[in-house]
Amino acid sequence: MEHYTYREIKTQTEAWAQALDLTCAASLPKAADYEQVLFTGCGSTYYLSLAAAAMYQELTGRPARAVPGSELLLNTPTVLTHAKTLLVAVSRSGTTTETVKAAQKFKDEQRGDVAVITNYDEVLSRSADFNIVIDKGQEESVAQTRSFASMFVAASAFCARMAGRDDLLESMRGLPAAGERLMSRYESLAKSLGENLDFDRFYFLGSGSRYGLACEVNLKMKEMTLTHSEPFHVLEFRHGPMSMINPKAVVLGLLSDANRVHEAKVLSEMKALGGTVTGLGEADADIVFESGVAESVRGVLYLPVLQLMAYYRSVAKGLNPDRPSNLTAVVKLVF
Repeated sequence: MEHYTYREIKTQTEAWAQALDLTCAASLPKAADYEQVLFTGCGSTYYLSLAAAAMYQELTGRPARAVPGSELLLNTPTVLTHAKTLLVAVSRSGTTTETVKAAQKFKDEQRGDVAVITNYDEVLSRSADFNIVIDKGQEESVAQTRSFASMFVAASAFCARMAGRDDLLESMRGLPAAGERLMSRYESLAKSLGENLDFDRFYFLGSGSRYGLACEVNLKMKEMTLTHSEPFHVLEFRHGPMSMINPKAVVLGLLSDANRVHEAKVLSEMKALGGTVTGLGEADADIVFESGVAESVRGVLYLPVLQLMAYYRSVAKGLNPDRPSNLTAVVKLVF
């Protein structure tokens, strides 16, 4: 039986290409128009927002932060100041209750403009000042894989455009081919790690914009496989969590170029403690991208192999990766 999840992971690079094309063509404001940018979402899209906010601030030099939609809606004074703000709301469905209501409250209170990144042309995008709707990222599965990756590519291109970095947009054209190579080359590794039920805990380490991605792949492991997993900033893992390392532990490191020496040392230490360690990065790693894409906008390449790992573990445990326990594709609440 071929699950929707598997098909969606394996076809995601088509959605990456569309996301880049749409974002390059979209009508967008300029970074100089705002004093700060606030990214928001729920669940996976909150984690996307964490990565996007770090990327935006790095590329533009302007303040950016991420908050869950529920915090923006229910605890507004702790989130917003009087600074001129652009709200970037991210939602796969475009109907997630907290995100929709938070964006509407933001507009009603005349806090600033709203940009939306989504896979469906629904209430959220229809009320936005700027929107990017990536329909090739749509999914049948509950857990986000293709949708998340497509929206992340759009967010990466959004940050590059706001920074006026056409060179980065051009570099991103290499992402789909690199993603295809990665899945072809490392699917067997993802399968062997995922299907090994001797492992009972997984740790995903990433820093900078990679921390949000570590949170997301951690969520995929939890949702699809019901396995103990946690994300951490790379060097923070030494400060207590490393006590959990034993031969049943797997540590996945999302390695950067700039800080690779420090990050790789952490992975080496965890291996010495008995953990199974796998590093992902552009070069000199267990999973090598060899993409030629600029580091600041190639983050999506960390996703496919780790998504496949979660998929194979779900199947090995006799679970249905398309329909994780207790979850629905869209969270709708009554406020």
